[in-house]
Amino acid sequence: MANFAKSNAPRFSVDVYQNEYLPEGAQEVNAIVTVTSTGGGTTGGLPLPVTDPARAPLGDGGSAAVVVMVDCSGSMDYPPTKLRNARAATAAAIDTLRDGVRFAVVAGTHKAREVFPGNGTLATADPLTRAEAKDALRGLSAGGGTAIGTWLRLADQLLGSADVAIRHGILLTDGRNEHEEPGQLRDALEACAGHFTCDARGVGTDWEVKEVTGIASALLGSADIVADPDGLAADFTRMMENAMGKEVADVALRLWTPQGSRIKFVKQVAPTVEELTDRRTQAGPRAGDYPTGSWGDESRDYHVCVEVPAAEVGQEMLAARVSLILPAPEGGTPQTLGQGLVRAVWTDDMVATTSINPQVAHYTGQAELAQVIQTGLELRKAGDEEGATAKLGRAVQLANASGNADTAKLLSKVVDVVDAATGTVRLKAKVAEADEMTLETRSTKTVRVKR
Repeated sequence: MANFAKSNAPRFSVDVYQNEYLPEGAQEVNAIVTVTSTGGGTTGGLPLPVTDPARAPLGDGGSAAVVVMVDCSGSMDYPPTKLRNARAATAAAIDTLRDGVRFAVVAGTHKAREVFPGNGTLATADPLTRAEAKDALRGLSAGGGTAIGTWLRLADQLLGSADVAIRHGILLTDGRNEHEEPGQLRDALEACAGHFTCDARGVGTDWEVKEVTGIASALLGSADIVADPDGLAADFTRMMENAMGKEVADVALRLWTPQGSRIKFVKQVAPTVEELTDRRTQAGPRAGDYPTGSWGDESRDYHVCVEVPAAEVGQEMLAARVSLILPAPEGGTPQTLGQGLVRAVWTDDMVATTSINPQVAHYTGQAELAQVIQTGLELRKAGDEEGATAKLGRAVQLANASGNADTAKLLSKVVDVVDAATGTVRLKAKVAEADEMTLETRSTKTVRVKR
C-alpha cells in the first residue's frame, strides 16, 4: 500500500474474482477486478504522496481546476428556456466550487469564447469570483453554429495553464456537431485525452447520442440526457459535487503478463461499460497501462481476459498481475496503490472447470445488455422490426435476469413486455424521442453484482 503524508488520504484496494480452474488445453482466463478507493472523503484533498512533493494537497481546493462549456448556438433559443436554464445550471455549478479551485466558463458556438474570467487563464474560486462569474453569465446569448472540438481545445488550453492535479470539464450541448467535420472532433478528443476528464450532457432531443457519449468515453467522464431543461441545475450541481470529490488523478490499471501470455481485452464493467483494450500504453516489458481517470470515494469493476499457453493437468501459473499505478512527475518513481493476482490452474475436476464465476457471468451479461440495446435501437431506426424485436427482447431478458431495474424500466417505454423471463416483447408503435434517446444514452449503465 502506498505511503501518504495526509492521514485522510484515500486507501485503494484491488480484489480479484475468478474461477481459476481450467480443463486441460484451455487457454482463456477471465477475472473481475474490483478497485475501491475509501477514506479520503469528498471534501478533503488530493493525497500528497511522500515521494511526490510536487503534488499540492487539495484541502484548500488549490489542486483542482474545472472548465464549464455551455452551448450558446442559435438553437439554444428554441425554446428560450434552454439557455435560461443553462445559465442557471452553470451558476449552480459555480456555487458548488470549493474555495481555491481554479475555474473558467466557455461559451461554445462555431467557435469557442472564454466568458469568464476572459483573460486566457483561470480564476480562483472565492465569494468575489463566484459572484463575478455569475454576473458574466447574464451576458450569454444564443447565436451561431456548433463546433464542439473548438470548445474542448480551448478548455484544454485553459486547464493546461494551471499547475493542478485534477483537471475536469463539464460540457453541455443541445444540437449536433454540424459546423466541423467528424474528423476534427476526433482529433480534438485525441489531443485532449489524458489531459482532463469531461462529463457531457445533451439537453432536449436534437443532439446526437453517439457524439455526446463518445466525448464522455474518450475523456473518461459520464454522459447523460437532460430531456427537460428544468432539470439542468440539479444535474450540474451533482456533476460538480462529483468533480469536487475527486482526489487522485491519472490512475492507471497496469497489467503484467508472463512470457507467452497476452491480454485479450480489458473493459470497465461497473458502474458503466467502457472498452479500454485499445487504450493500452506500454509500461515496460510485458506490461501495459489502461487509463481509469480520477478517483474519489468510489468502487469500479473491470473485466480482464487473458490468453495463456495451453498446459497439462496439474500445472498452474500466474496469468496476470494487476496493479493500480499513480504516475510520478518526470523522472520519478510511480506509486503502486494496490495489487491483485489472476491465476490459472489446470485440473481434470469437471465440477471445478465448468463452474462459472458469478461475477464474471454477471458482467458478461451486463456488457451484452449494453450491446443488444444499442444494436436493437439501430435496427429499429433502420426499419428492421424483426431484428429490433429480437435484440430488444434479449435486452429485456438480460435486464430481468440481472436485476437491472432501471434499464428494464427504460426498455418498457420502447417495447411492450409479454414475458420478461423469455425476452418475449412487441415493439411499441409510438415511442417518445426522449425515451428512445434516454435508453440509448444510459444503455451502458450497469448494476453491481451481489457479492
